[in-house]
Amino acid sequence: MNQKEHIGQDFKVGLYNYEDEELFICHREIREVRLVMVGIESYGAYIPMLRMERELIGKSWGRRSLRGERSVANNDEDTVTMSSEAISDCLTGFDRNGVGGLYFASTSAPYKEKQSSTLLAKIAVLSDEVITGDFANSLRAGSAALEGAVNAVKSGSVKQMLVAASDCRLGYPRSDEEQLFGDGAAALLIGDTDVIANIVERVSFSNELTDTWRNPEDTYVRTWEKRWVLSEGYQKIMERAVSSLMNKCGLKADAVAKAVFSAPDERSYKTLGKKLGFNLENQLQNPLLSNVGYCGVAHPIMVLISALEDAQPGDKIIMAAHGNGADAFLIEVTKNITSYHGRRGIKKNLESKLLLTSYQRYLSYRGLLEAVPGEPFRLLPSATSYWRELDSILSCLGSKCRKCGTVTYPIQRVCYNCSAKDDYDLIRLSDKKGTLFDFTLDNLAGRSDDPVIVQAIVETDDEKCRIYSLMTDCDPSKVYIGMPVELTLRRLYEGAGFHNYSWKCRPVKN
Repeated sequence: MNQKEHIGQDFKVGLYNYEDEELFICHREIREVRLVMVGIESYGAYIPMLRMERELIGKSWGRRSLRGERSVANNDEDTVTMSSEAISDCLTGFDRNGVGGLYFASTSAPYKEKQSSTLLAKIAVLSDEVITGDFANSLRAGSAALEGAVNAVKSGSVKQMLVAASDCRLGYPRSDEEQLFGDGAAALLIGDTDVIANIVERVSFSNELTDTWRNPEDTYVRTWEKRWVLSEGYQKIMERAVSSLMNKCGLKADAVAKAVFSAPDERSYKTLGKKLGFNLENQLQNPLLSNVGYCGVAHPIMVLISALEDAQPGDKIIMAAHGNGADAFLIEVTKNITSYHGRRGIKKNLESKLLLTSYQRYLSYRGLLEAVPGEPFRLLPSATSYWRELDSILSCLGSKCRKCGTVTYPIQRVCYNCSAKDDYDLIRLSDKKGTLFDFTLDNLAGRSDDPVIVQAIVETDDEKCRIYSLMTDCDPSKVYIGMPVELTLRRLYEGAGFHNYSWKCRPVKN
């Protein structure tokens, strides 16, 4: 029987009369298929200014120390504040209106029941229509968030997705983990336009094993017998994941420019690399364990960023994350990497540090040692009042008068220069640089473990907007008028049962 082809605009089912016969024909539109390669458009990282030599920890317990130093979150930092820094670094030069979603990954989020991703979206001044989601309960939460972001862009539901990963885990005092763990954050902007690295392929394996865990009531990370944890819980599943990825992509070890793995210690990292056939000297990326530490869910992404900082067009990078299984990604660097710059990333964060010289102070910062109560006077916060001022408190938005151009912070309905009322535009101040206009050293309002507070007035360089804030990450004895400063989100204190975040200033990094 002769049939007549019909191409419609959409999928159609119809009744057609052809040569006096009625045919029930199913027609489908023939479309040109365009393969969209999704990848990394931008990256950002954050490592706290404070570092602690591992020898200091070892001496405090009369035991051997592991080599190097580890990063330590300040007493006003947590996984949200560190992620906000990484996101700010990542979004430098990008239009934030194009970001369609934000995924946050951590095993040490500040809330048990409240999204940190929505908090970060508000801090980053993203649209309230963005997709938000928290990934938790596994050291693979970062790679799971990355896969979710890639799928969201591939499906066309969003154009760009942000992935932020951060951890601030605690090992038992005197344990190896106490020395090995570090604090840090990383962020990736995933999209399909002008990517600096394509995410080509991914494989995943799950592995139910009680090797490393933390119960709801636990403060410290628990582990089973170390040799068993490393052999059964880490080496086998990571080797399987990376080998499967390479076989799937038809890759030999010598075709890989850099291998990036999450690793609980340097020996395990090198053992895995050797088993997979990588050259330990030039193919295995520095795991940051000796000078930063193992940063949990953020760690593989932080090491990936470190690899991208030195990558060349065409380089193939394998990134693998471990945690009750393993995820492995093949990432191929594009020519856009040559024009990508202006990020602090890992390198510039490593250049800025302050040594924490007291182990006891570290314990107090983490809430593990109770010092003499400080901060004798505090106003009890209100969730409703806090909500009304979110644009100023979290988003760090100021008001710019449409008549005279005066910029004020916090947002003012009436311009103090020309008295115009409700005639202003909002302006983001969080990424502005400035100088220290004036300051005073307050010896009464600080914590007992950090008693001197620098009360500061910052004047932004461009807008000449003056902002009152506290100063952090500084040596109070070295603060001076005219010091270059920048703004940073920090946790002020606990009150009314919730975390109170706001903006402080600090000496400009680097």
